Amino acid sequence: MTATPEVASSGKTATTGTIINPATGDVAGRVQWTDPADIPAIAAGLRAAQRGWEQRGPKGRARVLARYATWLGEHRDEIERLLIDETGKSTVDAAQEVPLAIMILSYYIKTMEKALAPETRPAALPFLAIKKITVHYRPRALVSIIAPWNYPVANALMDAIGALAAGCAVLLKPSERTPLTAEVLLRGWQESGGSDVLALAQGAREVSEAVIDVADYIQFTGSSATGTKVMERAARRLTPVSLELGGKDPLIVLEDADIELAANAAVWGAMFNAGQTCVSTERVYVLEPVYDEFVAAVVRAVKALDVGAGDGKHFGALIDEAQVAVTERHVNDAVAAGARALTGGKRPSGPGSFYPPTVLVDVDHSMAAMTEETFGPTLPIMKVATVAEAIRLANDSPYGLSAAVFSKDVNRAKDIAVQLDCGAVNINDVISNLMCTTAPMGGWKTSGIGARFGGADGIRKFCRQETVVVPRTSAGAGGNYYNNSLKTLTRMNRLMTTLALARPKRTLKGTGT
Repeated sequence: MTATPEVASSGKTATTGTIINPATGDVAGRVQWTDPADIPAIAAGLRAAQRGWEQRGPKGRARVLARYATWLGEHRDEIERLLIDETGKSTVDAAQEVPLAIMILSYYIKTMEKALAPETRPAALPFLAIKKITVHYRPRALVSIIAPWNYPVANALMDAIGALAAGCAVLLKPSERTPLTAEVLLRGWQESGGSDVLALAQGAREVSEAVIDVADYIQFTGSSATGTKVMERAARRLTPVSLELGGKDPLIVLEDADIELAANAAVWGAMFNAGQTCVSTERVYVLEPVYDEFVAAVVRAVKALDVGAGDGKHFGALIDEAQVAVTERHVNDAVAAGARALTGGKRPSGPGSFYPPTVLVDVDHSMAAMTEETFGPTLPIMKVATVAEAIRLANDSPYGLSAAVFSKDVNRAKDIAVQLDCGAVNINDVISNLMCTTAPMGGWKTSGIGARFGGADGIRKFCRQETVVVPRTSAGAGGNYYNNSLKTLTRMNRLMTTLALARPKRTLKGTGT
């Protein structure tokens, strides 16, 4: 379990904390907590540095980001060792984060200049063509990023990269459970020649509140409950937010699916990073004709998994005892209500915050394991009679982050995908939308507001839009000003109305309405 900032007898937050590896109980390192009272001064420094960073332009910023990408690649081993020490991950899980960050960096380095270029917009009506319209994307001075503990590198950088590319300064508040990796990321930025537009704020709730209060834009990743509190705090200053929140992602297996592929995908999607992934597979709906075959294939795959931190293991520890308790509660409540655990189901003896991969059957929506976010290594599987029932149950959730559909008929799977209420659907795969840096990643319902990365929007989200309207000619200037005669104004208004109504009338005539 990792340490959080402790309150001393004086009432002040302790200045340092010890971070414990949740897999071994060993000390992973120590962290200097940030005094919330210091955050306005940190923010002022970032704002001062941001002006010069913006003035470098996209090409100048791209060169710094390219050096940073190179640094991350050169220090990948160091970062991954720290990830394992700080989170209790397996080597397989730790190895995913740096490559994803480098991939996002690579994409934005080559696209950021075009994404940030002013856009010319056409006139809505011919008589407005006397004006030249351009939309400019100007960075928000200071972006605050509140990152979670499950992917300390990826979740921090996938947002920070877009903001830095846009020309913003970034104040990063990593989780108090995993603060050490962020220190290395900051060191890398500095060693890559990055200007003082990236800073850290280390701590828990009070630090988060202070970080929100100084920001021009907030990117938060975490639970839906905490996301609500972030939005409430941000609303005090009308600060815009982007929230990537919880999920209960469904996977639908049709009767014509490749069962081995679907089963292995479900197991990987559910167990990767010990189930501590926002887009992990948290519930499965299988058409009745292939249900038994699918369950048998899942059980075979799960029994082959080796749990433990470090080398040679499939997945590691949960982040702390609180996360183990949630997983235990969901499994125990389901079994008490009639479900069966075909694998796992009980926490092993011994040290560390481990929980075995657990396959649950005979489940339904009366059970928390099927309706609440578990964020642990469980895979509840439910038999359904029809595709319509699978769609209805998949949508029967307050969450809507992502989903998956398995079928050999891709067109049929696509038809189902667009009936699912979520931000992304993977066909014959899971979690792969995270690799699609050209497309948005965001949730519906209580899974979030807005989207992270995803094409030009992944940079522009950190910008304000400014429209500049320039006259192409002086002819007709001031035609509707007060200094004109009433006759002129009346003629002008009639002309505007006539021209504006021309297209609606043609549209109605063409439809026979």
